[in-house]
Amino acid sequence: MQLNIARQRRSLVVAAALAGAVAALHLPSTALGQAYPSKDIRMLVPLSAGSSVDTLARGFSEDFAKALGQPVVVENRSGAAGNLGANEVAKGATDGYTLLMATTGVMAINNSLYKNMTYDAARDLEPVLFVASITNVLIVPPDFPAKNVAELIAMAKKEPGKLAFASSGAGASTHMSAELFKAMTGTDILHVPYKGSGQAMPDLMSGRVQMMFENAPGAVSHIKAGKLRALAQTGLKRSPAMPDVPTVDESGVKGYESLSWSGIAVAAGTPTLSASASAAAANAGSTGGAAVAAASHGSQPLSSRSL
Repeated sequence: MQLNIARQRRSLVVAAALAGAVAALHLPSTALGQAYPSKDIRMLVPLSAGSSVDTLARGFSEDFAKALGQPVVVENRSGAAGNLGANEVAKGATDGYTLLMATTGVMAINNSLYKNMTYDAARDLEPVLFVASITNVLIVPPDFPAKNVAELIAMAKKEPGKLAFASSGAGASTHMSAELFKAMTGTDILHVPYKGSGQAMPDLMSGRVQMMFENAPGAVSHIKAGKLRALAQTGLKRSPAMPDVPTVDESGVKGYESLSWSGIAVAAGTPTLSASASAAAANAGSTGGAAVAAASHGSQPLSSRSL
């Protein structure tokens, strides 16, 4: 799937702008009562169980639930690059009991990538809280011949179209990072989309596909276990969780940077959380389980961001 590079960059700019909007709790005109919550809260994750976004959601929900005294139930609604789960929240109740662990894809990229969207992120979803900025990692099977980015580029150029990269779905950051890499290096690498990173991992480990720009939280454990090997990471600075892994920019593809982010969103028109619930959400995102999960797996939690 060939993407126009100008369109890709424009999508990333939109994503960055929306990330800024997600930095603070939203402030609609009316507020939920102080009794909120009085029942279980659902948090929909638009990607598969075990994905980096799922990991962040479960860390956040655990601490949010403890602070509120009510369960926060995580439900996975994967499919259509996250659009299925996002649409369910966008078209759902505005009572504050259904949250979305939003991603760059469902809030920005997908609207530019798909013709027949069932929701409009800018109109139908309201950002609540920024949770983490996520670095992707270029990973390959342990026995893959290329030992660095330069050797990988040389392999791809020697036999155009022979190498294949996996993604967690068309339009996901794992797809966009690879397309940006292809455009900036002039390489022809086949895209093989999966229904989630979890489904892609067995084929990547076995060598059926040769590479993947996986979200760091979903890759670090496999790298440490020796099941996969990291060639580079996609931020301009090395993640503290992977200090020995160079960036793509350092590896010779100057100016390359591709990050994604996750945050909490609700259906547009949802009233403001009470002061206590707002404080609980901010704390869960900045110092709770989500922050721990983010920092330990190569992402940048809210608490370390300048907002």
